[in-house]
Amino acid sequence: MSKKIFTMKIVTVVGARPQFIKAALITESIEKSKRLKPRIMEVLVNTGQHYDYNMSKKFFEELNIKMPDYELNINSPSSLNQLTRMIHKLKLVFKKERPEFVMVYGDTNTTLAGALAANKLHIPICHIEAGLRSYDKSMPEEINRVLTDHISSLLFCPTMGAVRNLRKENIKTGIHMVGDIMYELSVKVIKLASSKSKILEVLGLRSKKYILATVHRESNTNIKSKLQSIIHAFGCIENNVVFPIHPRTRKMLIKYGLMDGLARARNVKVIEPLGYMDMICLEKNACKIITDSGGIQKESYFFKVPCLTLRDNTEWSETLNNGWNILVGTGSEKIVAEAHNNKSPGRYVNYYGDGNTSTKIIEVLKGMV
Repeated sequence: MSKKIFTMKIVTVVGARPQFIKAALITESIEKSKRLKPRIMEVLVNTGQHYDYNMSKKFFEELNIKMPDYELNINSPSSLNQLTRMIHKLKLVFKKERPEFVMVYGDTNTTLAGALAANKLHIPICHIEAGLRSYDKSMPEEINRVLTDHISSLLFCPTMGAVRNLRKENIKTGIHMVGDIMYELSVKVIKLASSKSKILEVLGLRSKKYILATVHRESNTNIKSKLQSIIHAFGCIENNVVFPIHPRTRKMLIKYGLMDGLARARNVKVIEPLGYMDMICLEKNACKIITDSGGIQKESYFFKVPCLTLRDNTEWSETLNNGWNILVGTGSEKIVAEAHNNKSPGRYVNYYGDGNTSTKIIEVLKGMV
């Protein structure tokens, strides 16, 4: 930047549940740093990609995130239509606000839309969770994260593996290894969640006596045979399975006529989506976690809970080391076999930093002016 400024404006773009959670820590660090020049002013934009109350607004309330300055309310069922509408509306916001940076998180349509809109207006982009790769280009998330990385000015990496991925792709500048923002949040929140959350009592659960399961990825929910196989596996597991059901998953289960079969599985407790505190309390107290979520794979690792991932690859490849995370795909037999496998994982290694990610990100931003 050529001119000296004393207030840096950042537009933060969120729209999916994990992004709301990550943004909370950055906002907190911005507020703490305001007494030091240059000051940072944050404008928060919610695209509306997740529009179910339990998947969005509840998190603003629970984690004391400031309410968005802009609500775009874009919730089209068509991914392409959603993306194009986001880009159009975000460009209008960016033109009005004229920020020094646009900050995006992760790998959703909201991430890519924010990055593309900023790029077209020549606004530098900060990408938090840069450098992650599953090397599966059939995943929309992989395309979103690769494109976002290649047009970003500041790339905040959660692991050294992510740094190496960017360097392999000939990205040479703007790379910062800051650690994982979700690790920082989990360290800060788990004690509070353990004391405040009553979810175990509400659901009648005992610690380490149940498996927690989540399914939400389109690659699993939109293919009947895969979803049917996953649900069949849940019913064949000997342990109790707690299944907070994602709105998309519920919709597809109803469409495919699979809800009745799920209801007949006596060991499966289907519940509504949970707030963050309750969810991480369930994660920490589970004996195992079965999921297709990247974020929950990580949180499972943070809490030293073995994880079975309902995919053939993962962007969090370090979690696979020493058997802490196992890729089981969607075949019923493998899911059930690994759910019943009581072999303990090997040595545990912390790959995710020192728990000060948000502070490091703010320090980098302040150093830009």
